[in-house]
Amino acid sequence: MAWSGHWDSDRVALVWSRDLLSYRFGPDHPFDSRRLELLVDLLESAGLLRPHDLLPPREASAEELRVAHESAYLEALERMSRSGEGEPGAAERFGLGTEDNPVFPGMAQAAAWVAGGALEAADAVGGGRFLHVFHPAGGLHHAQRGRASGFCLVNDAVLAVERLRRRWGMRVAYVDIDAHHADGVQAAFYEAADVLVVSLHETGRYLFPGTGSIDERGRGAGAGRTWNVPLDAYTEDASWIEAFRRVVPPLLERFAPDVLVSQHGADGHRLDPLTHLALTTESYRAAGESLHRLAHELCDGRWLALGGGGYAVWEVVPRVWALLWSEMSGRPLPERIPGSWLERWQPLSPVPLPARFLDPLPGEEGAFPPIPRRPAIEALNRRTVDRLLGLDAGSLGGPAGRPGTGGR
Repeated sequence: MAWSGHWDSDRVALVWSRDLLSYRFGPDHPFDSRRLELLVDLLESAGLLRPHDLLPPREASAEELRVAHESAYLEALERMSRSGEGEPGAAERFGLGTEDNPVFPGMAQAAAWVAGGALEAADAVGGGRFLHVFHPAGGLHHAQRGRASGFCLVNDAVLAVERLRRRWGMRVAYVDIDAHHADGVQAAFYEAADVLVVSLHETGRYLFPGTGSIDERGRGAGAGRTWNVPLDAYTEDASWIEAFRRVVPPLLERFAPDVLVSQHGADGHRLDPLTHLALTTESYRAAGESLHRLAHELCDGRWLALGGGGYAVWEVVPRVWALLWSEMSGRPLPERIPGSWLERWQPLSPVPLPARFLDPLPGEEGAFPPIPRRPAIEALNRRTVDRLLGLDAGSLGGPAGRPGTGGR
């Protein structure tokens, strides 16, 4: 059914509490929870956040965390959280005490707050309390069942999808646009028939975690439920948006989900220091708009959005996630960043803060210069998508009585 673009914009929520700021590995680590504080203050300064929009998180229990993680790992996480020190062999066995995942006091509780926020969001959407929920502290998609990975101590995305499946009996489409492959989510649902996992990311030839090829398709009952779109380094907006539009809407329409869960890592932006994609805010705007439409057309509006990566903490992440919240809430952003926000944060920022929410488009004053290899990169990405779409998608048909609508 076509979406008219109108919905009850009061039925949206943002998961937020200052307790979520405790998920921080240290002042020199690239994963900086201040981006959450910057986002919330930006939304409030722009008049886009109202008190009744806030959905408080809680700490997930050990029993809830065991849905996604092994007991031995959770016990090790708790021990090192109490002591604030690593243990012999913990890096090799549990991924804790590494450069990516250093041990810090209270880390188990910090992770439990993020996980509990995802569970609250899943229950709010699954139970119909809210139509759309955004959990910007979530999206820790690399954590595996028995180990931390890539700045991720627990996999709140897996917990949210599992809650929607188990408690609410829903068929879930998970779409991940982080620059890094959604390896932890893929592993969790690789054999699941009722979860579709779609990940658009920079190719693993250059970037952690090195997985996410188009040949990773799922196994057993989950065969054909995993779809990876690995894009070349220095991919720009036009090519990224083309790949997204050719892959994501047709797959979701065929799968016919009950609910959409999306991960919105902002680390594919051209200014991000850890990746090699060359996106601007236009890619994120376009993806949010498309996912919003799909949520209404396919899932009766049920949409849970998670944060994820993003290491240009000051100049990119707050703007990208403000764009997403504007789309979810139906409240338009002003053209310019509020002066009060700039006055508060520029003295603390190590980089100049942009004056506008949107990056200039090609041809506009101040636009990023084009990548010299653009035609070759676009051609390579097009061949990747052609190969991907040449694979058999027949198993994606919707459940009995709800056939997929086919591609566009």
